[in-house]
Amino acid sequence: MSSVKKPEIMAIEGIPDWEKRLARVDAFWDRQILDRPVVCVCAPKNDPRYPQQPIKTYASHRDRWMDFECIADCALADVMNREYLGEALPHMCPNLGPEIFNAYLGMELEFGEVTSWSRPNLHAWSGLDAIAFDPANAYWRAISDLTDILLAKGKGKFYTGLTDFHPGGDAAAAFRDPQQFNIDLIESPDEAKRLVRKVTDLYLRVFDLSWGRLRAAEQAIVSWPGIVSTRKWYVPSNDFSCMVSPAMFNEFFLPGLIEECRALEASIYHLDGVNALGHLDSLLEIKELNAIQWVYGAGHGRSSDWMPVYKRCQAAGKGLQFWLEPDEFDLFMEQLRPEGLFISTTVGSKEEGEALLRKVARWR
Repeated sequence: MSSVKKPEIMAIEGIPDWEKRLARVDAFWDRQILDRPVVCVCAPKNDPRYPQQPIKTYASHRDRWMDFECIADCALADVMNREYLGEALPHMCPNLGPEIFNAYLGMELEFGEVTSWSRPNLHAWSGLDAIAFDPANAYWRAISDLTDILLAKGKGKFYTGLTDFHPGGDAAAAFRDPQQFNIDLIESPDEAKRLVRKVTDLYLRVFDLSWGRLRAAEQAIVSWPGIVSTRKWYVPSNDFSCMVSPAMFNEFFLPGLIEECRALEASIYHLDGVNALGHLDSLLEIKELNAIQWVYGAGHGRSSDWMPVYKRCQAAGKGLQFWLEPDEFDLFMEQLRPEGLFISTTVGSKEEGEALLRKVARWR
């Protein structure tokens, strides 16, 4: 029998057990544990000494977003002034907003203070065939440049990750405008399906190019959910799904999500908002999907208020990623199996984090 060669991964200075941390995360994908569930704990250093970047002023929001040297320097300062405990590993993902994938395909971005958004440009279905990915695209080059700068500044200090793609239904809705795309699903279902098919095909190509770039640089794979792994993984999602019925979700979007999962070694679905819970049964039936990240949203309590959802996912054989406040751990240790859990939290000090990890070590 031939064994699969493990990828070469860059070591992180000051974290001697980085390989053990990655091994625990890789076990999470298989709903297993090495010794305890994955717990990522971050805390400020007691004596932060790495110099922070001076505050700068810019002529526009776009100029600030495009100051890649400053972004990378701020990322490095943040990493150097933080404690990473449990399975937490320092990382930074290039980011120009959640619709950057649409920008790769020819849309223009508007930049605000904390996010960006694209301008819908598919005003007639006759333009669908013209949607394409060009490696000379300015936004693709921008993310490539930012990635290169992060790779250089982060060498040995943090992992550089994948950007937030938001393909599938979200990308299709952005091309048409979400309100118009709702109408399209009823009045132009064939064209809507062609658009989803188009963006899915292009996304799979763009993802492989992006992933390959990081693997060539010996990076562990990480993106915005904060999971750092040796696996080829990503986070399928469809925030637009909050607007459609389960029947429409299954007809228009589920096939593409299954394709996304099949193209990966591991995957975690970002289930965002109480209106998206109606699609959970369909998602749990995707055999290639490893885990669910349930985000209930502001104003809907805490993680401990949603225990029935977590139990439902575990009963279906899926892993889970969620955020816990330190005082919620006891309840979860009583109610859930430890296999296949990825938990993130923040504490006030390294000592608090170490005490929490000693408690979690009993969760077997």
